[in-house]
Amino acid sequence: MAPVSKRRAIKRLEKAPTGIKGLDELTRGGLPRGRPTLVCGGPGSGKTLLGLEFIVRGAAELGEPGVIFTFEETGEELAKNVAALGFDLDKLVAEKKLVVEFISIDRSEIEETGEYNLDGLFVRLAYAIDSVGAKRVLLDTPEALFGGLSNTAILRGELRRLFRWLKERGTTVVITGEQGAAGSLTRQGLEEFVSDCVISLDVRLDHHVATRMLRVVKYRGSSHAPDEYPFIIGEHGLSIMPISSLGLDHDAPAERVSSGNAGLDEMLSGEGYFRGSTVLVSGSSGTGKTSIAAHLVASACKRGERCMYFAFEESPAQLMRNMRSIGVDLGPYVKKGLLRIVAARPSLFGLEMHLVSSYRAIEEFDPSIVVIDPITDFVALGSAYEVRSMMTRLVDHLKGRGITGLMTSLSNSHTARAEEDVGISSLIDTWIVLQMIEVAGERNRGISVLKSRGMPHSRQIREFTMGKQGMRLVQAYRGPQGFLSGSAREAQQALDEPLPASGGRR
Repeated sequence: MAPVSKRRAIKRLEKAPTGIKGLDELTRGGLPRGRPTLVCGGPGSGKTLLGLEFIVRGAAELGEPGVIFTFEETGEELAKNVAALGFDLDKLVAEKKLVVEFISIDRSEIEETGEYNLDGLFVRLAYAIDSVGAKRVLLDTPEALFGGLSNTAILRGELRRLFRWLKERGTTVVITGEQGAAGSLTRQGLEEFVSDCVISLDVRLDHHVATRMLRVVKYRGSSHAPDEYPFIIGEHGLSIMPISSLGLDHDAPAERVSSGNAGLDEMLSGEGYFRGSTVLVSGSSGTGKTSIAAHLVASACKRGERCMYFAFEESPAQLMRNMRSIGVDLGPYVKKGLLRIVAARPSLFGLEMHLVSSYRAIEEFDPSIVVIDPITDFVALGSAYEVRSMMTRLVDHLKGRGITGLMTSLSNSHTARAEEDVGISSLIDTWIVLQMIEVAGERNRGISVLKSRGMPHSRQIREFTMGKQGMRLVQAYRGPQGFLSGSAREAQQALDEPLPASGGRR
């Protein structure tokens, strides 16, 4: 019997993790190890920063020393530019983990043999790499070498030789290049000979808000996410959050969390929300959305749980003052460190910056309850797809961390249409609708549970009141004309009271 042939093992492409949030996910593990990667884009798109972060994180966190060769900025300028992002180049240089070299564009500084070559650059690179045992190299805008040369074909040939030499040394190289005209990736065609991996960066202005976009144009020998993804440059460098990364593998705890109001808990089968679920409270202005959010927060803080409140329409002082009028005092919880209120106007940032800022605040504070009040303010910051994309990622992030999230949504009608415009109604687990009920020249508040996944819940519209004792739900009452509230309910109740036993008048 012939021996069973063994299947040939497939050698996978080795990768160098970037340490950049989201980029390793898009590239399925990082940049191709021992090969060049081109990062191209227009001015201000983040090319240099991406390359720097790859080198710095490799040296500081991954045990891979690096070399930075810059052709436009001196080492001092680079160090100052990235210091605000938390990158200390001088410290890494002092620790022999990093070498920073500035190459002047002046041709006299490049050793010439014959007509023109880059042997001088080879010598400097080799010395820098050997001095720290570098595994990573950044060549920041080597296109500057083309300036003033009459025969660029010779330089192109030299650059090909340079990248071949770097490959033979097994170094992982990032090359940055300025975006060219007429849709070309670079001005000098660097992509022609740097083709193992190409990443394109772009900055777009929409509704007066700048959005940075990243796309992995090609990745030889590896699968990758080929679409465009927004990214931001924040206090800790680049952050990319691909919508394709969302998963549905989060836990679904059976534990319940009180809403902070016994009447509302009763409408939710007597126990409140599921922990880790997402709750939407929608209604027109003045219906009590923020009040319901405050009751949840106060109840959780009273149990010793940490809560985070993102307020987009009120300052922390105003929020706390207003909630005291209904008997909810949030001030002591803020002082104890159980409640953190983050207040900002939505127009302060674009959607992606808001999302990343929320991520970081949540990760730093580690709350069990998060309130976003309101989500409808984001509609003006982007298209329906962009807003839904942001909210989907935020909901997924909360669920992945087991956080109970409550979002409020402002509706201009009694039907709470706004959440449909935002596009998240299908993402939420419990949907509470508040409304103003106008009867006989009187306005009263009504509350109902439109849906609550995984639990039996009330189908009634209940009247509720707000006062110094907080939120109080009134037992549902119906008359000949249907649901009654306020003085109409009281009048009908008086009519429906049974006569005294003596048969006298009421």
